[in-house]
Amino acid sequence: MPKPLFTKAGGYRKLHGFTLATLIHLETIRFCKRFIPYRDDPLGKTSGQMIGAARSGRQNIIEGSERASTSRETEIKLTDVARASLAELLGDFEMFLAERNEIPWSMHDSHHRRICEIRLPEFAYTDDTLHDYWAFFHRARGLYAFCLDHDDPAVVANALVVLIQRCMAMLDKQMERLGRDFLDEGGFKERMYTCRTEARDAAAASDSDAPECPQCASPMRKRFPRNGSENSEPFWGCSKYPACRGTRPYAVEKE
Repeated sequence: MPKPLFTKAGGYRKLHGFTLATLIHLETIRFCKRFIPYRDDPLGKTSGQMIGAARSGRQNIIEGSERASTSRETEIKLTDVARASLAELLGDFEMFLAERNEIPWSMHDSHHRRICEIRLPEFAYTDDTLHDYWAFFHRARGLYAFCLDHDDPAVVANALVVLIQRCMAMLDKQMERLGRDFLDEGGFKERMYTCRTEARDAAAASDSDAPECPQCASPMRKRFPRNGSENSEPFWGCSKYPACRGTRPYAVEKE
């Protein structure tokens, strides 16, 4: 069966990294509203930068996934942008803690371990994907409520630091997989060439009168000189052209 020209795109809602990025985005908005009062951020720059970085982390996953069918390279680049945006946000939460003389949780801290031990369920959906996803998301959010709803801003900031680190690790693995897929399958231009070659070979094979190429034994196709006139004589050309330039005279039966 010929390979499809367009591969599957979208499907980002099934990624745990996307669900964590969505959680980080919403909880960063909530964090800024709860713990960064206007009097401490009169221009809204700190809140704006943090929320913008959180949004970029989520939205670039979406855009990259949607571009997957025509540009695997773009998907990889946008996934990398998503990861870099989350790294920026991680730095903001570190500074929030540092300004308050707080030290980020050790990886051996009980809260840190508890967050890392949470395993998100798989997203099961029907034909009502949008509704199903947000019902799924709010159930998933409940798994982290013990720390995200805490009254101590240091606890919430630390929890978001851990979630950001986990999400970044997931994006690292996603980029590794995308890189392997690119090496194995190539990009869209290579897929276009492969599909065109397969279609050309199929057309050549359907011509019962087509001879074999004298150089590579592939089926041949009826061709006309590229710069010839309307009355130019046809010839048989190899279906593997330009990799193979085998030709034969085109014999026309005379009545």
